Amino acid sequence: MKITIKVDPDLCIGAASCVAIDDSSFEMNDENKAYVLDHGKAADESKYEREVEVTQEELDRVLMAAQSCPTLAVIVTGEDGKQLYPEV
Repeated sequence: MKITIKVDPDLCIGAASCVAIDDSSFEMNDENKAYVLDHGKAADESKYEREVEVTQEELDRVLMAAQSCPTLAVIVTGEDGKQLYPEV
């Protein structure tokens, strides 16, 4: 399944809890903001939003990482456009 993972850099305070839980989806940049990886690959640049293909296990890990963010800076959207986290 495809999901979109987004980190709002204005909300991110650099707690790095998302990285601690899922370092294949998140990494910290030079500004101490989390950005989104594609299964451990950042490509040519750090991106705050990325569409990735995930298994159910990978989705569960991404959601746990998003839930660990103290400022709700990580937003996960399903391929149907429905926001999975934070729930709206």
